[in-house]
Amino acid sequence: MFVPRPMMVLPVGIILLFLGQASVDAEVFTALCDMEYLVHMEKDLVDSLDRYIQQEEDKLNRIKTFQSRIREVSQMAMEEPTRHLHHPVNAYLLVKRFTRDWPLLEAWIQEDTAEDFLYNMTKVKESFPSDEDYIGAGKALVRLQDTYDLSTQNIAKGKMGEIATATRPDTGFTKSPELLAEDCFELGRLAYVDQDYYHCALWMEESLARLQPDPMSDLTRDTILDYLAYASYQQNNIERAYQATKELLKINPEHTRAVNNMKFFEKEMEKSQNLVTPQKEEVEDTTVRGEYKRDLARDYLPEREIYELLCQADQPEMFNITPSRGKHLKCRYFTNNNHPRLLLAPQRLEQVFDKPKMWIFHNILTDPEMEVIKKIAQPRLRRATIQNSITGELEHASYRISKSAWLQGWEHKVIRRVNQRVEDVTGLTMETAEELQVVNYGMGGHYEPHFDFARKEEVNAFKELGTGNRIATMLFYMSDVEAGGATVFPQVGARLIPEKGAGAFWYNLFRSGEGDMLTRHAACPVLVGSKWVSNKWIHERGQEFRRKCGLSPED
Repeated sequence: MFVPRPMMVLPVGIILLFLGQASVDAEVFTALCDMEYLVHMEKDLVDSLDRYIQQEEDKLNRIKTFQSRIREVSQMAMEEPTRHLHHPVNAYLLVKRFTRDWPLLEAWIQEDTAEDFLYNMTKVKESFPSDEDYIGAGKALVRLQDTYDLSTQNIAKGKMGEIATATRPDTGFTKSPELLAEDCFELGRLAYVDQDYYHCALWMEESLARLQPDPMSDLTRDTILDYLAYASYQQNNIERAYQATKELLKINPEHTRAVNNMKFFEKEMEKSQNLVTPQKEEVEDTTVRGEYKRDLARDYLPEREIYELLCQADQPEMFNITPSRGKHLKCRYFTNNNHPRLLLAPQRLEQVFDKPKMWIFHNILTDPEMEVIKKIAQPRLRRATIQNSITGELEHASYRISKSAWLQGWEHKVIRRVNQRVEDVTGLTMETAEELQVVNYGMGGHYEPHFDFARKEEVNAFKELGTGNRIATMLFYMSDVEAGGATVFPQVGARLIPEKGAGAFWYNLFRSGEGDMLTRHAACPVLVGSKWVSNKWIHERGQEFRRKCGLSPED
């Protein structure tokens, strides 16, 4: 009978996080801009640690000097102790050592050189990331691994930057150190606690491949093999579970659970006629990794495959555009029927898709405007929420990882100017539009496929606003992204690459008021870089004479 691996004992706080009962929100990994302070904080801590180490080394050198001097005198005295004490200077120095030198040594040893370092640690500890941040950061790496079809080897080697360069040769990237076996093991253990045995197996394999003798580490080969065997079994890879258990027993023949599991695996392999005969001394390559199948049911999403393929694409061109459709997609200078504010400063407008119609306003925001918006928003960024389709309440969700802030027109002339510009180019009133939402995406920051508008079953959506449904979306890109972070429309295969200063615009509703189901879209995870966006959600009320009703979707 198979003996399952017992769940490890974890701090109560971490267990509650996995059960979804934690009251602490992740406030660090959800926005990359809010992680920058950790770099400066760590630098200060390293400097403080350097001073502590130097003080400890100075203290140790004093003790070593004392030891060397006393040892020399002691050895000399031990040759003929009585004769040694006949000399009055020797007798005096012996008394001096016990009344002055040895007490001084005691004071040196008791000297607390760590006080300053511990004080600095205490001062900043409240700003440390939480357990939820740690778990969220680990899950972010796993999300990037899946979405961009990355191998554990490439992630562990820090090759994400090379992928970014291949995607956008014009951008540089920051190199990262390789992950240690302990780092890979921790990622695998996070997946194990989450009962995600697919990723657990992958990262335990990587940990096993990277394990090196290290007297400073408590991680052992048999510990990794124990997790790997269990995860492989849960993935129905009996052969790999058998191999891992067999290797585990070579290291620790008294491992009770492994002994029992070995018998179980042998019987299972006999059933599938894959038994490696135990009587023979076969030569096994323990570096060969097992094959594992991703369990899509864990994060079911109808368009998961096309969504991830769109995110992975390394070309900025749109998909599914035939030549006959493509000839209607044009670029032009746009004045919106000679609007007074656009006559002298027309907008560079490009239609990038036809069904649904989508446009890009290039350079609609200037660099100074974007800097002002980010500067105002950053201190107010909070974990982004979604609206529960049943209750209408706002709540956090794992499928939306970012931080956002809402800016009103009265706060700054730049915000008022941006609101006015949206009204000028769209012809829609901003009086009933939502405030300008500013978003910064964190580690693996993303927003899975969703609609901006409320569907019929979402009866409570936008009820408090009293302005009707979201008729249109203007999405501003306020940074370039080195890799990842595209806006994709899985229903139609459209893909928008973040372009600093550009604004993407589309209608969420037909003229009949019905929602356009083709506008379902997603923000792909940010692979490398920091993604800043802002958006205006424009509502129905007040648009009655600006965008008149029509029964045909083509109107």
